[in-house]
Amino acid sequence: MTHRILLASISLIVLLCTCGRAPRTTPAPPTMSGNPLWEGWYADPEVAVLDGQYWIFPTYSAAFEDQLFLDAFSSPDLVNWTKHERVLDTSIVKWVRQAMWAPAVIEKDGRYFLFFGGNDVQRPSRTCCYDPDNDINHYGGIGVAVADDPAGPYVDHLGEPLIDTFYHNAQPIDQFAFRDTDGTDYFFYGGWGKCNLGILNDNYTGFVPWEDGELFHDVTPEGYVEGPFMFLRGGTYYFMWSEGGWTNDSYRVAYAMADSPTGPFERIGTILEADTTVATGAGHHSVLNAPGTDDWYMVYHRRPIPNKGRDHRVTCIDRMYFNADGTIKEVVMTDEGVAAQPLTP
Repeated sequence: MTHRILLASISLIVLLCTCGRAPRTTPAPPTMSGNPLWEGWYADPEVAVLDGQYWIFPTYSAAFEDQLFLDAFSSPDLVNWTKHERVLDTSIVKWVRQAMWAPAVIEKDGRYFLFFGGNDVQRPSRTCCYDPDNDINHYGGIGVAVADDPAGPYVDHLGEPLIDTFYHNAQPIDQFAFRDTDGTDYFFYGGWGKCNLGILNDNYTGFVPWEDGELFHDVTPEGYVEGPFMFLRGGTYYFMWSEGGWTNDSYRVAYAMADSPTGPFERIGTILEADTTVATGAGHHSVLNAPGTDDWYMVYHRRPIPNKGRDHRVTCIDRMYFNADGTIKEVVMTDEGVAAQPLTP
């Protein structure tokens, strides 16, 4: 009897001690991505689906002399991101000495080709930026590295720039590779308010000349500054670019629609720009279509508020919607980001 009374007393004490205490639970995994997508200063993001994952390759946003590498980020669902440090750096691409910029990636035959700008190459005619006593930006342009996995290890595909010349006065930066439905790999690029278009050859070592013998055609639309991007939806080619100044609040994204990847590209309007309640300096973006859906996303960089730092840019994602006529609605910047969108096998 004494034993039973003792057990009952212990049970009552345990009950009294636990009464009113919330049960322990495992925190639920996040269902929204949040913006920015991760910590740190990153800009010029290129998003793609590679090897069963979402991948984003951004610029490390810092002083030019500190931009000596590229990180990458992967996710199964747009919400949970894994950082892959230094997938490319100047120990791999030895001709780059600064300003490793604006990566673009494309898969071909099971290999992954990563295009990038290097050295912020200048020429004497641009008196604002050319320093005859500093040869770092006298040589450079657009390079390409290749790997068997999106995370690397990458090797320098050519050992020299793919483009190092100012065709049609376009600075060789801000490249984007677009594969059309017939398998043609178009190559858009250009800074200094000029955009060129070429066709990559089969092994990405150069370009196939156009019928007139030129390697590149000038396809610059009204308002273009830099950051070209193209996608195809419903038989319409959407050509997009950044306008304004990347160092200030005038930065924004504009677009055109065409029946061909070669244009002509008539400017329709802007769809992403500063919102002083959220962020400023929004631009240099890429676009993602979740496979098997008509869900579209814009991945871009912006400057948090308050922020006066030139290089204080963060990578964000928000939904992109279309009107009934195919035009694009204004993209609304949020702090919440987007809901999880898992990739299915």
